[in-house]
Amino acid sequence: MAKKRIVLAIGHKDLGTNLPEQKAAVARTAKVIADFIQEGWQVAIVHSNAPQVGMIHTAMNEFGKQHDGYSKAPMSVCSAMSQGYVGYDLQNGIRAELIKRGIYKPVCTVLTQVTVDPYDEAFYTPVKVVGRVMTKEEAEEEEAKGNHVKEVEGGYRRIVASPHPVAIVEIDAIKALMDADQIVIACGGGGIPVAENPDGSLEGVAAVIDKDFAAELLAEQVHADMLLILTEGEK
Repeated sequence: MAKKRIVLAIGHKDLGTNLPEQKAAVARTAKVIADFIQEGWQVAIVHSNAPQVGMIHTAMNEFGKQHDGYSKAPMSVCSAMSQGYVGYDLQNGIRAELIKRGIYKPVCTVLTQVTVDPYDEAFYTPVKVVGRVMTKEEAEEEEAKGNHVKEVEGGYRRIVASPHPVAIVEIDAIKALMDADQIVIACGGGGIPVAENPDGSLEGVAAVIDKDFAAELLAEQVHADMLLILTEGEK
């Protein structure tokens, strides 16, 4: 009999905000994930990355400003970095919890790209706040480059679009790993947002995909029996 499959979408509170918080939060979250694995479920995990991608974006851009020869990092690159950084802690946290229970299963992170429609209406109304607080002069510089900013307490912050996910580029690899009964961390932060060029190549997009929508798409495509969104919000 085939095992049941579940896609778990874990949010900000399950990961923490900074390095120490994340390590402690992952240890707690790993217990919940391990419960499903111990009960025989095949598990795929999609995680939030809002604080992490904002931290990386700020750090990379500040570094670029202060050192000649280094450019600012696009959002797609920051998203990719956050997948590796969060995936690393999740892999180790889940593995450690499973070993405590006498379960020996591989846990892996798939660097996942998710295509979006470049004509998605979300690009006309950006809503996701990213990066540090800027001065008015810095905000004007961002707007001159074609980026969007929003006035917040203490200054301005950049905002980006949150388009709907269209397709998961690495879906075949994710399916193969799940078929091999491995635990998969995929579509981190909603996936690295990319658009497909006419020649079939992929190009990063300045956007943030909602991780719950990406988790729903992943659940459909791996034929999951259940999608569970871990959140503080009631129902």
